[in-house]
Amino acid sequence: MDSLSQQHSNALPKYFIISSETRNELKTSSPILIHKSIISIAGEVKSIKKLSNGNILIEVLNSKQAEHLKKLEKIGNIKVTVGPHHTLNHSKGVVSESEFQRDLEEDLLECLKTQNVIAVKRITIKRNGQIFPTKHLILTFNNPVLPKNVKIAYINCPVKPYIPDPLRCFKCQKFGHTTTACRGNKEICARCSLPDHNSQTCKSTTQKCYNCSAEADHPSHCPPLPCPRYKLEKKLNH
Repeated sequence: MDSLSQQHSNALPKYFIISSETRNELKTSSPILIHKSIISIAGEVKSIKKLSNGNILIEVLNSKQAEHLKKLEKIGNIKVTVGPHHTLNHSKGVVSESEFQRDLEEDLLECLKTQNVIAVKRITIKRNGQIFPTKHLILTFNNPVLPKNVKIAYINCPVKPYIPDPLRCFKCQKFGHTTTACRGNKEICARCSLPDHNSQTCKSTTQKCYNCSAEADHPSHCPPLPCPRYKLEKKLNH
């Protein structure tokens, strides 16, 4: 087996959630009881953490521990279920290769299935109302450890960590939350940064970003590159 195949050979879940059948029953359970119950069936695992909702997050050392842990049915008198964590067992990376700019996502996924890739999404850009594909591909791996590279057809492609775009509220235009969680009293226009109207009804001839206050430059919903505040938020997300 070559080095590229080896780095993709382990795609088994490493993170598991133990939850009680009745809501919050585990929240007040003794850490001693929880620890004893887990090691009695799976041995000493890598880590155990009780979450704020009472569920227990487990990181196992190997596939054998995982198989034993999934057989756990009770902690004390509490009935429990064990299943893989829905996000921690995955990772996302970006591949940038102009050779594949015209290929379909499903064809690329077919090439990458043997390398633990479970989803491929192409990054697109919008110009003058039209959407254009870029050379950048977001790959989702069925593995918490991101590989250094993947092989698509005969081309070896480096994989960089995927950094998600910062959240921007469509109401107040600030970063870090969504419209449903917004505590702002006024709606701010994404185009001119003035209150009490939106970009669809805006009649201003001047663009002004609410977050970096760059006049006649770009609106708050600009493409990411021109906005220094956007770039800072993206860096903080890393």
